[in-house]
Amino acid sequence: MTNRYEATGEIRAIMDTQQVTDSFRKREFALEIEDGRYPQTVKFQLVQDKTELLDDYEIGQQVRVQFNLRGREYTRKSDGATDYWTNLECWRIENADAVRDNAGPSESNAGESASVSFGAGSDDVPF
Repeated sequence: MTNRYEATGEIRAIMDTQQVTDSFRKREFALEIEDGRYPQTVKFQLVQDKTELLDDYEIGQQVRVQFNLRGREYTRKSDGATDYWTNLECWRIENADAVRDNAGPSESNAGESASVSFGAGSDDVPF
């Protein structure tokens, strides 16, 4: 299984960059992805020098993002219980209209406004 995914949708929110520690910074944004009758609003994260990728985009734009699925097991300090976190770590953002224009009319999903692709096959999901 590959750890490269992509999603296309409308930017719903762009958060400010957060300096988490002296050596780590992150920036989050939300993307509304069409999913049948019920669109999904999904939060992505950019880290380190990738936080600047959002500077050229604004709320309402259609974009295609490429991201990695990140997760980790950790022990909570408060009660010692094991817990898990998951992040969608974005590493590329493109204007969706430009992507569609470059694909040409032969692209099979040119009429779709949003999609999510997990791995190489349509049955390949991250869980």
